[in-house]
Amino acid sequence: MPERRTVALVTLGCARNEVDSEELAGRLAADGWELVEDASDADVAVVNTCGFVEAAKKDSVDALLEANDLKDQGRTQAVVAVGCMAERYGKELAEALPEADGVLGFDDYADISGRLQTILSGGIHASHTPRDRRKLLPLSPVERQEAAASVALPGHGASQETAQATGTGTVEATESAPADLPEGLAPASGPRAPLRRRLDTSPVASVKLASGCDRRCSFCAIPSFRGSFVSRRPSDVLGETRWLAEQGVKEIMLVSENNTSYGKDLGDIRLLETLLPELAAVDGIERIRVSYLQPAEMRPGLIDVLTSTEKVAPYFDLSFQHSAPAVLRAMRRFGDTDRFLELLDTIRGKAPQAGVRSNFIVGFPGETEEDFAELERFLTHARLDAVGVFGYSDEDGTEAATYERKLDQEVVDERLAHLSRIADELTAQRAEERLGETLEVLVESVESPDGDEALDEDEYAGAGRAAHQAPETDGQVLFTSGAGLAVGRMVKAKVVDTEGVDLVAEVVEEAGR
Repeated sequence: MPERRTVALVTLGCARNEVDSEELAGRLAADGWELVEDASDADVAVVNTCGFVEAAKKDSVDALLEANDLKDQGRTQAVVAVGCMAERYGKELAEALPEADGVLGFDDYADISGRLQTILSGGIHASHTPRDRRKLLPLSPVERQEAAASVALPGHGASQETAQATGTGTVEATESAPADLPEGLAPASGPRAPLRRRLDTSPVASVKLASGCDRRCSFCAIPSFRGSFVSRRPSDVLGETRWLAEQGVKEIMLVSENNTSYGKDLGDIRLLETLLPELAAVDGIERIRVSYLQPAEMRPGLIDVLTSTEKVAPYFDLSFQHSAPAVLRAMRRFGDTDRFLELLDTIRGKAPQAGVRSNFIVGFPGETEEDFAELERFLTHARLDAVGVFGYSDEDGTEAATYERKLDQEVVDERLAHLSRIADELTAQRAEERLGETLEVLVESVESPDGDEALDEDEYAGAGRAAHQAPETDGQVLFTSGAGLAVGRMVKAKVVDTEGVDLVAEVVEEAGR
């Protein structure tokens, strides 16, 4: 009987990391590892780190140190770092953080079981030397698909049956029968379970649409460690969505570094418009949500599909970042306040209840008071449902880190605080605009399942999210009564009050299709 080996995955950062963790879980489970929820119950704690900005990197280091403390308290024997921070810094992270027993890059994922076994047995796996992953694939997008088979693409995993056939957890890159793009979107042979193991029971799950990014924003280091843009085949996305539906998932969120570029390396930049109705038709799926959209790449056909396709949420996660033309040019981005407002008018002309969220950077090198006022003007008129505001900080290896005209940190902090206050006020006002609306809400938690238990005055019977609210970032709907609620059920609810960006609603009826 093989020795029992247990592993816990601790995930930080974005939804893309959550998908990567579930692929790692699938690989490990296929090779006989037992997945446990609590790191203190595991032989090995694997921390999937975030390497995007300083605050995220600090959180990742803190998580690694916290996991290391478990080695003195109980079962845990090893702590291993994976994810973006591990890929981005490699040996440097290993030397700076000796508490981590291993620092594994993306190239280690295919044999994650073997790597962990080596570390658990007291061996040493040399941390990788970071490299610019954009250089691993051809410059031309249409030449990438064939070459991508030899490059590690987390979240693009092969099927579980392939992993089990090897018996080692090492999964060779295999292709199902290729789809006849762009029309042939269904798998040519029957559906195969993806190399993925769910780590929670949420009715919502993310699916990777692509990996990497070809944009060269001057403040962003992500393309250097995530690589060039590579789309997943539509058949793989569909197959994974069907599998998740069988696991009880009701809402799929499509994630990548840039969903608006999907299909450009498959010969059709409009492939997303074709794929979305196919995904919405999957039995059991109640809602499809698309995240990470680039304003400069939005096109009329995509707006039409996002605003008119049944089960596809009219939700627009638009990466504006700023609205002053001079700052956008310095960021190597495009647009301005008026063009962005025109885009929002177009969206709302087709779907008045559409949800829109975005992130913004303040204090970018060279940002003048006039530029900052222009950004404030945009926010005041944009009526966004959710806003994230970040103060600029230099990121290793980015063009902006070399810029002159850096603002004093005191100025950056003042602008960050000012715009954050305005954003809170404006998003709360936007929530109030939804008073009286009837929304379709996916129930995600229930405090009083049958409405039998008395609730305190400040308690709600449960919570869920409407079409304009993405997980984690955009607020939620709070239910006044538990009658008719069940996790995973789609209900119609009327908005009767607000709490900041959160909506308070009473259930009207179960949503029917």
